[in-house]
Amino acid sequence: MALTNLNNTHLTAAQLTAAQTALTSLETALAAITVNLSPEDRQKYGSINEQNKLLVNKVSDYRKNQPTLSAAEVDWAEFDRDLSSRQAYEGFISRLESLVARLKSAKTLHDYDNYQAALTDYAFTAYKAGAAAPGFEVKQNELKQFFGKSLNTSEDTPKEPQ
Repeated sequence: MALTNLNNTHLTAAQLTAAQTALTSLETALAAITVNLSPEDRQKYGSINEQNKLLVNKVSDYRKNQPTLSAAEVDWAEFDRDLSSRQAYEGFISRLESLVARLKSAKTLHDYDNYQAALTDYAFTAYKAGAAAPGFEVKQNELKQFFGKSLNTSEDTPKEPQ
């Protein structure tokens, strides 16, 4: 028998509302700085990799410790603001990605529980339909559409339970 109820922790209505409110507040707080780049823009501007971050940090170190060696053509106040913003955004992204990973894990357990319960209900429906209980044959026929007709190894299409 499959394990069920792997995650019995559920948000209360108040917690759900608080989380939604917090997300809305976060979206509002970050609206001024968030940008939606087109695929072309992403290609054009690229992404700073770890090696290039090291270069930026080294240039910043030189600017702070030996400013006479810095190019006069660079707007160093803007450089510092960009660097500070990038570091803050990187921290936000890291925390949000961690939160997303944990939410996906919790959701996966709830999905598993729902699917196992649905399979149990389908097996019950098949049993009752076999006993000619009223209404169960129609329900079974409706549910059969979600099962492959042959032994299917795809994880997306469930095999009909035996």
